[in-house]
Amino acid sequence: MRVITGSARGRRLRTLEGMDVRPTTDKVKEAMFSAIQFQLPGSQVLDLFAGSGQLGIEALSRGAAHAVFVDQSPRSIAVVKENLEITGFSDMSSVVLKSQMDFLRTTNQRFDFAFLDPPYRKGILEETLPVLSEYMNPDGLVICEMETELNLPEKIGRLGLKKSYKYGKIKVVMYSVNNS
Repeated sequence: MRVITGSARGRRLRTLEGMDVRPTTDKVKEAMFSAIQFQLPGSQVLDLFAGSGQLGIEALSRGAAHAVFVDQSPRSIAVVKENLEITGFSDMSSVVLKSQMDFLRTTNQRFDFAFLDPPYRKGILEETLPVLSEYMNPDGLVICEMETELNLPEKIGRLGLKKSYKYGKIKVVMYSVNNS
């Protein structure tokens, strides 16, 4: 796993080992970031369910101003911190050991981008997206990686479906904040 482009281009990132770990493939990550690359500079990013932190780190490498990494696993948080050191982004980041809902209930931050890649088939996106929508800035984007069988509604809270892509067994869905 590596950073695809930007200031940390080519840096190898650590990842957790195990059956529950599904790092985003380079192909999927490149597609995600190609769609938003010109909006990233200066943005505030949330990497919810951070895992290794690769999505938030990719955003920082491409010019995001700050990223918040949230995961409930101490092992994941340790890997995120190590990857931030490897890439030199520690001073542009906050790392939080909490569940996604505990974080959302206690934060007062607002985000331009949120990346969500939770464990599959547990109803986590359905629970999280309505709450997360309240923490997104106007014109914000929420990018979700999920199993292809999952069909989410076109409107969730303040979010409206913008795009949906399939890459083999993975689906990427983008929601934008509906300002009307």
